[in-house]
Amino acid sequence: MHSSRRKFIKKSLVGVSALGLSSLLSNCVTSDLKLTILHTNDVHSQIDPFPKNHSRWPNQGGFARRAELIQQIRKEQEHVLLFDCGDIFQGTPYFNIYKGKLEIELMNKMGYDAATLGNHEFDNGIEALAENVSRADFPFVCSNYDLSDSVLNGLTIPYKIIQKGRLKIGIIGLGIELAGLVNPKSYKEAKYNEPMEVANELASRLKGDDACDAVIVISHLGYKYKDERVSDVVVAENSKNIDVILGGHTHTFMDEPDMVLNQDGRKVIVSQAGWGGLQLGRLDLNFSVNNEKTVALVNSIYHV
Repeated sequence: MHSSRRKFIKKSLVGVSALGLSSLLSNCVTSDLKLTILHTNDVHSQIDPFPKNHSRWPNQGGFARRAELIQQIRKEQEHVLLFDCGDIFQGTPYFNIYKGKLEIELMNKMGYDAATLGNHEFDNGIEALAENVSRADFPFVCSNYDLSDSVLNGLTIPYKIIQKGRLKIGIIGLGIELAGLVNPKSYKEAKYNEPMEVANELASRLKGDDACDAVIVISHLGYKYKDERVSDVVVAENSKNIDVILGGHTHTFMDEPDMVLNQDGRKVIVSQAGWGGLQLGRLDLNFSVNNEKTVALVNSIYHV
């Protein structure tokens, strides 16, 4: 990125708090460890920055600027994870012309560690989605969709464990119910399972049998609703072993993450990064080895 473009990137530190974890760094007894988590959601094929005459976000966003920012953060931090929380596709002529291929190729170049499926990923049908998923160098983590009878069978995974230095991180992906949002002909044999039960079962396994130091959910359920629909906040409230929920679907711009008490009275970080690639969410988790077993959180929102 040319120096003249860097003025579009503003880093804002917006919060520091403490968070209790149920299990933390059992295999580490020395210095603190830091994990930087970057996340996007609802990019909606916004490859270029918004036009200069846009009424709200002139010249903001774009894949190139985000890639430059991600590259810079990786130079500064040792352990970085990059996730997308769904609705990668649909919204600009790039999707109409290239059918999602361009978005996947650019995400491959940016080195995403994992993504989950949003409802708009199915817009061109499940067969087209399978082609796009097969192009990805990163896994699509789909924990509560049963895809075993569909063309996506074997192309997604129910969870993932990522090792970063001495840190072992478990990843769960939660998708929204497609019925009512997507034409049934577009998702066909894909079946939706209730996400809270799936998430709790997997989180218990990841923290227990797999001895993960933290469990992160990448979700396309939506931040929260006025009615009783399942949301990221509802999942957090009903969880026991989830530490972070990164979300999408509701296009929620958050100046700082929500801290939601789970069933054990511990805080779960819930965050989302707007839409259209206008923001790159960042969470810095500082894993401290001490009797309290706490994690200091610094949240940063980058305006791209």
